[in-house]
Amino acid sequence: MTIVNFLLKDKKFFQILKSYDTIIPVPISKKRRKERGYNQSELIAREIAKRTQIPYQNQCLFKTKNIVEQSKLKKEERQKNIQGVYELHNSQILENKKILLVDDIYTTGSTVNECCRILRQANPKKIDVFTIAKD
Repeated sequence: MTIVNFLLKDKKFFQILKSYDTIIPVPISKKRRKERGYNQSELIAREIAKRTQIPYQNQCLFKTKNIVEQSKLKKEERQKNIQGVYELHNSQILENKKILLVDDIYTTGSTVNECCRILRQANPKKIDVFTIAKD
């Protein structure tokens, strides 16, 4: 059983998910994806989208810079490290939408805060964050 199967068995949680217009994973850099072979946030977001039939969107938020891994930095360093790393493309797709941003782990919030800051440029109705784990 996948983690998504487990989560979606909760009817209340499933109904909450169904209130979103689109699901977006926190992107990783091309270099990191090549090294790892996958983006775990993307895998989770795709599966949730597939199982709930909520549109999945990976053509709007992009990570454009390779940076030191956030997990290797202290809180203050993470906030500086992540600034200016993401870009918004195709913003009209997200205008007035309820967005669910998916990340695998929440530590200090620096990554999701920066992603949300960038996504707000598209004037969405709402942005919420879903993570599988909290450090």
